[in-house]
Amino acid sequence: MDGQCRATKANGERCRGTATSPAGLCWAHDPVNAEQRQRIASRAGRSKPNRELADVKARLQSMIDDVRDGTMDRGDAAVCGQLYNTLIRAVSVELKIREVEELEQRIQALEAAS
Repeated sequence: MDGQCRATKANGERCRGTATSPAGLCWAHDPVNAEQRQRIASRAGRSKPNRELADVKARLQSMIDDVRDGTMDRGDAAVCGQLYNTLIRAVSVELKIREVEELEQRIQALEAAS
């Protein structure tokens, strides 16, 4: 093991990750971790922030349509838009917190394996 992952990324570049396996691969490329990587990716796709953002986008599109056809007051739409912007920022912070927590768990697992 030379310290750097020996895997090649999809774009042809060598992975810059640190090799952690006897095969000289980083956590992201080691086949031993494939199932865990798949579970993490699956959880991320079903996560609450993703659902909330999809809901916000749908509601914003509906408001845009309502303003255009005159069924919603522009002032009301402006206030709702500001509130949705606040919601999006809150969801973004929640997502960042989850990412940090997952990274901490992965680091702890790597440290425990060392």
